[in-house]
Amino acid sequence: MEEFVIRVGTFFIVVGVGIFILFIASDASHQTNFDYLFWSIIVVAVGMLLRRRKPPPPPSDRFSSWHKWRGGSKKHKEEKK
Repeated sequence: MEEFVIRVGTFFIVVGVGIFILFIASDASHQTNFDYLFWSIIVVAVGMLLRRRKPPPPPSDRFSSWHKWRGGSKKHKEEKK
């Protein structure tokens, strides 16, 4: 159920961005419709509230060798001093 709520939040964000693009298009045609702007802000805000429930991803070990290498470099610099 939690994953479904997160996906709905993502959907709202995408729809909100689409509505914002409609606002930009209405502004470019010199018939500005601010309803699009307000609806996009509301829909994106609701989407972000729903996405906020997502737990942070676990840390990846992609750069673990890089960090080990940099840690050794810092140790070497301290020894030089």
